[in-house]
Amino acid sequence: MGAATHIKTSLYVKMANVEAAFRNLHQDLLDGCKIGDQKAQFQIYKLYYKAMYNTSLRIVNDTMEAEDIMQESFLSAFEKIDTYSGTVSFGAWLKKIVVNRSLDALNKRKAVFEDIESHIGIRDESGDDSARYEEIDSRVEEVKEAIERLPDGYRVILSLYLLEGYDHDEIAEILSINSSTSRSQLSRAKQKLIGELKGK
Repeated sequence: MGAATHIKTSLYVKMANVEAAFRNLHQDLLDGCKIGDQKAQFQIYKLYYKAMYNTSLRIVNDTMEAEDIMQESFLSAFEKIDTYSGTVSFGAWLKKIVVNRSLDALNKRKAVFEDIESHIGIRDESGDDSARYEEIDSRVEEVKEAIERLPDGYRVILSLYLLEGYDHDEIAEILSINSSTSRSQLSRAKQKLIGELKGK
């Protein structure tokens, strides 16, 4: 075996070990949760509660409601922990529960996600707006405040796409809309956000 082959093999084995360790980083805690170990549940809660609260807050835009949703999501996750297959990280699985519960809360408030294509005269202007968006990046706090002022539908689309990292197909599935509607809503949300930032 040549030196290059040995190095590649050694590197591959090390990477596989790192991936296995990462995948099972909290496996002992998850196993504890599966048997109802409250200490393990509390440890999992401590690891994820801030991120899950922030995810919910970005969607519902209400601190008390986000807190309730986060708590309910953990309870639901612990009740359904046996359905967690491990094909995605536990955090991603939990985040999906939080997002779905947050969207349910919005739906109860009658948030309307319009099918943009059904409106005549509205066109998708999602061309190259990079210069305008670079200007926005420099004013992070102002942007966060402006996002909070957006109507629910726009705020949710922006949060799911820009902050949570979902793509249009995933957003379409989550919101029960088609991906072109997701793209159009995102484009309009960005325009509305720019308007908010410019004081329009």
